[in-house]
Amino acid sequence: MSQSYRFRLCVILLILTGFLGGCSRDPNVRKQKFYNSGVRFFNKGEYNDAVIQFSNAVKIDPKYEQAYYQLARSFLKLGPSHFRDAYQELMRATELQPGDLKAQTDLGNLLLAARQFKQAQDRAKIVLQKDPKNVDALILMANANAGLSNLSESLAEMQNAIQLQPGRTESYLNMGVLQLSAQKVNDAEESFKKAIEVDPKSMQAVMALGNFYVSQRRFPDAEQTFQKAISLAPTNPLPRAALAQVYMLEGKLSQAEQTLVDAKKSIPDNPVAYNMLARFYFETHQYQKALSEYASLVKDHPKDVNAQKAYAQLLILNHQYDDAAKLDDAVLKKNAQDSGGLILRAEIEEGQNKPDDAINTLQPLLKAEPDNYSAHYYLGLAFNMTNQPDRAESEWREAVRLNPRMIEAQRALAGVALRKHDNDLLKQTSAQLVKLMPNSAQGYILQAQSEMNDKDLAAAEADINKAIQVAPQSPEGYTSMAEWRYSQKRYPEAQKLFEEALDKSPGYPQALQGLVNVELVQKKPDAAIDILNTQITKAPNSSPSYVMLASVYLIKHDLPHAEAACAQAVRLDKNNTAAMLLLGQIQTTMGSGSAAMDTYNQAIAANPRDIRPYFALAELEDQQGDWQKAQGLYQKVLQIQPDYAPAQNNLAYLMIEHNQNLDVALSLAQSALRTMPDNPSAADTLGSAYFHRGDFSSAESMFKQAIEKDPKDAAMHYHLGLTYEKLGEKSLAKTELDQVLSLDPKFKDADKVRAALAQLNHG
Repeated sequence: MSQSYRFRLCVILLILTGFLGGCSRDPNVRKQKFYNSGVRFFNKGEYNDAVIQFSNAVKIDPKYEQAYYQLARSFLKLGPSHFRDAYQELMRATELQPGDLKAQTDLGNLLLAARQFKQAQDRAKIVLQKDPKNVDALILMANANAGLSNLSESLAEMQNAIQLQPGRTESYLNMGVLQLSAQKVNDAEESFKKAIEVDPKSMQAVMALGNFYVSQRRFPDAEQTFQKAISLAPTNPLPRAALAQVYMLEGKLSQAEQTLVDAKKSIPDNPVAYNMLARFYFETHQYQKALSEYASLVKDHPKDVNAQKAYAQLLILNHQYDDAAKLDDAVLKKNAQDSGGLILRAEIEEGQNKPDDAINTLQPLLKAEPDNYSAHYYLGLAFNMTNQPDRAESEWREAVRLNPRMIEAQRALAGVALRKHDNDLLKQTSAQLVKLMPNSAQGYILQAQSEMNDKDLAAAEADINKAIQVAPQSPEGYTSMAEWRYSQKRYPEAQKLFEEALDKSPGYPQALQGLVNVELVQKKPDAAIDILNTQITKAPNSSPSYVMLASVYLIKHDLPHAEAACAQAVRLDKNNTAAMLLLGQIQTTMGSGSAAMDTYNQAIAANPRDIRPYFALAELEDQQGDWQKAQGLYQKVLQIQPDYAPAQNNLAYLMIEHNQNLDVALSLAQSALRTMPDNPSAADTLGSAYFHRGDFSSAESMFKQAIEKDPKDAAMHYHLGLTYEKLGEKSLAKTELDQVLSLDPKFKDADKVRAALAQLNHG
């Protein structure tokens, strides 16, 4: 090869190298490369990778409208948690290219999903102005008008869309939904059937007809329709789940169970299919079967993180926190930032009465994921456990704002509404719960309560009847109606309804307590005991049932039987603080102070954030003469709940009695009286604080206020007598001190009273 030829070859290679390098640096080539790669990932269903590639494309060209649109489509495929991202990208796409009608329509549908009906309507108008026969835009307009309650316009637009494309199955399904909203039930059925006629193999159409039958409570028709859907798609778990749900609504639990067993066998590798049976056991309160089924699933599918989380959740509900923690540790070992795993950790910490740890777990998670509504909900629970109800409410409101469909947060806010007597909030939450759980009794019962608050008794009774109608196997509706009858003093009807509730769920605490109350109000404690023993036979592991039994024995002054029943309640549930508190009271009454102390300490160990056992133990220590221990326990109560007025009052009194910091005692007493203005003990304590500070006029005012509330309390008369003595009002002092001995000849300071009277008489 000649030297000149080698030279020319080198030049050509250099030119080619420069050319190729120039191509790789050409932004148009690079963005197209990323875009094409994104399309390939999208078509393979690898949407996260598609997002990366389309994002790279728009970084190179911020005006690359087509890439923004495909990026939005990728986010949409990733599900609701990415809808906000999809919205942002669609906005950019439509701003860059308003004439992209597909992007405008997709944006409108996203706005529709967010219930922003007017904005969705505006997007449909943009498309229809340029293409009046655009079927997708007509359907968007129809749905937006339906959301705005313009039902006649909605139906007309939907009919127009169908006429333009009569062979489109989805259009008939959409029409059926709109007709159902307009109460045109027969027309809706025909539309769903027409969708199947257009495409007999469309599982979506068959499922829609089945769901229509369920909404009309035409369960036999629904069964038949879902069975057809199963035959059309034997490897799709959704028709089997729908059929099982129908059987559950009919009370055919064995048939529902068998349907889900068949699903697990027929579709063994589909996580949705093999998890349905475990969820069924959980939803039907067959917790032992659910635990066993989840244990089997986790063993058979060790890589199924969702099954591990579900099993851990069930263990938490069963108070098996250590076992749940092991599962959750395995989840977090795979991914330390797994939000579901971190939320489970917080739930475990809350179950172990470690709400501060839960707060420390959740707050960093929310810093990274501020829109995580589940984390907000559980943070609210933690704040509630640490006696921060306002912060708890704020977190629950945020959870509902982020996800109005979160049932647990709506329930929590309903509880807030009941506690605060906020009927407007109760109306909102109950209406949402009815919407979210139309086949559950709970929402209707809460709605009935809001109607009772408004004195709309007819509506309230109708809602309670609705609760029974939609959930005939649940004890809740019968119990609510029974309580309503009890409040009307219609005791035989109340009794029958409580019994019906207990037939549905033996040992159901609210119904059992109601049935016991029916007997007690009629002065029949022995009948109440018989009822409780019968229910305990049916549900022997019910701790609340034994607490009720102990309470009835107390009414009969049968302390040994009351103690035995309460002790059994504690054995069955070592976290039942109410049982331990009652047991401690019984033991104290029986003269077993040391046993009561052990019981209260057990309650503290089980529930260290619950102030009640600390307070009960403090009172007992004070009665036993150990005021220092009592003082420390009252201080512990106030560390947990700083505004707990009874503890403020008692601690202030101890500090006054034992000549401790009077300024602190005065502040505590003032705070206690502000919270309990009608409490004579609080007024007496504040009077004592003033007395020991030498402010006898203020002390007189407080003691007189206390006596006005409780004129037969000898100690308060004693305090007022001593105050009059200091004020030089000897006659008034003698009157009060004489009253002390008249009310209580065995008054603990009777000798001091007599000595004071003697001095006054000789003065």
